[in-house]
Amino acid sequence: MICFPNAKINLGLHIIEKRNDGFHNIETVFYPIGWKDILEIVENKNWEAESNKCELFEFGKKIEGDISQNILIKAYQLLNSKVNLPPLKVYLFKNIPMGAGLGGGSADAAFFIKLMNEKFELKFNEEQLVEIASELGSDCAFFIKNKPVYAFEKGNKFKKCEIDLSGYSIITIFPNIHSNTKLAYSRVTPKIPSVSLEEILSNTKPENWTSLLQNDFESSVFYHFPEIKNLKDKLYNLGAIYASLSGSGSAVYGIFKKNNLPDLNLIKPFLYQIS
Repeated sequence: MICFPNAKINLGLHIIEKRNDGFHNIETVFYPIGWKDILEIVENKNWEAESNKCELFEFGKKIEGDISQNILIKAYQLLNSKVNLPPLKVYLFKNIPMGAGLGGGSADAAFFIKLMNEKFELKFNEEQLVEIASELGSDCAFFIKNKPVYAFEKGNKFKKCEIDLSGYSIITIFPNIHSNTKLAYSRVTPKIPSVSLEEILSNTKPENWTSLLQNDFESSVFYHFPEIKNLKDKLYNLGAIYASLSGSGSAVYGIFKKNNLPDLNLIKPFLYQIS
């Protein structure tokens, strides 16, 4: 079976306070976009007991680190601890950039769990899948439902969000820079916002977001990587009605009116995707 895990962007992101467990409480809106990986699972009929039950084969963009620590392997091990899964071969074509704030790894894990649930008729309902995905990472659970949500606490608690950007085009650009979360937090001072993201997004249109909607990670990421800020400014210069860093970066996106897309040659040589 095959599926196509998609990325997400963050519509605003407030870092509210540091928790006693070392994490931070945040608020943001996760919004799915069309940048996709390709994921296939095949039952391994020739599995030998001394080898790993789950073999991962990677293609496309290079994934750094020990393959045994890949989130797909962890997802398999987690689900296998709850039910007895057959041996698998997993094929991942990585297309979503890593270290970009687009949630590609989390999406792969969530779609993998859903795919196994369907293929092997495990009969987990959606809420059970959300619980399982939450054990792998804060935003993994979002990709189970894969619909816009208002996310809060560690980014793993959700409320329904009615926002719909289907009347606009979203251009997401990856500047080939890897931004890690620790660096992004390095110059951030948590604070309770005067107006919540939920209120802003419920009462305003994208045309009015520039002065209202912010990502608190921008001050830190832009300090370390001014070229990412320049890219955000370029999106505004090209006619975006709103532009922002996604998550803790390094990807930025611009929201455009559908009849006002820029000349895409002006975005090259950056890697980009239009939703």
